[in-house]
Amino acid sequence: METVHRRCSRTDDRVDAAILDADCNAVLDTIESGGIAIIPTCLTYAIVGHRAEAIVAIFAAKGRSYSKPCGIFGSPPMSREVHDLSAQKHEIARLLKEEEDLPFSIVAPFRRSHPLLAEIDPFVINNASKKGTMDMVVSGGPFVARLAELSLQRNIVAFGSSANRSLEGSKYRLSDIEPEVRAAASLVLDYGVSRYATALGLSSTIIDFQDFSVVRVGHEFARLEETFKRRFGISLGRPTSVVR
Repeated sequence: METVHRRCSRTDDRVDAAILDADCNAVLDTIESGGIAIIPTCLTYAIVGHRAEAIVAIFAAKGRSYSKPCGIFGSPPMSREVHDLSAQKHEIARLLKEEEDLPFSIVAPFRRSHPLLAEIDPFVINNASKKGTMDMVVSGGPFVARLAELSLQRNIVAFGSSANRSLEGSKYRLSDIEPEVRAAASLVLDYGVSRYATALGLSSTIIDFQDFSVVRVGHEFARLEETFKRRFGISLGRPTSVVR
């Protein structure tokens, strides 16, 4: 049976630091032991695990094809550790998050031998990567930021994706998540409505930092596009459709 903790009315609301740390550590304890957690992000609610059995259960609960890999919930510092990118590209990611307060995910080549990934089951790595690249949410709101800090300290990676049935649109309130998805999790955190809740069912904008092509148009894409051009002189390559 799931354990639900209700904390605030909006995912970006300030939560007492001790409570936030306790919740993030509870997530890491849960996934380290092979369990699954549903967590709040500013983008959507997400479902995460760490071990192979959890990833299998997440894909099954979502009805997600294994042709669509999951990703990591991280931060610019975690990306700097894991992603094989130039210092300049890592600095762009940091500025987008810290100075522009924009939500986004990075796709980039990754360091399989890094201590964060070296001991991860190959099944998990294979289903969290594609063609030698890995997707990481690096700007997912306060909860994800603290979770990433503790992940680096504890060497436990949260793998997963949005907490919804595949192709059914992102869920911005815990109550909207389908029963079969919630049933997969033993720990569920309710932090209210996601900051970027929209009737469009969007999730994060995903950008391939190898060439700054857009893998998926999501939240705040127009602002991201304008900021890349204004601050860095980079024109994002836009896909032909929105992928949810």
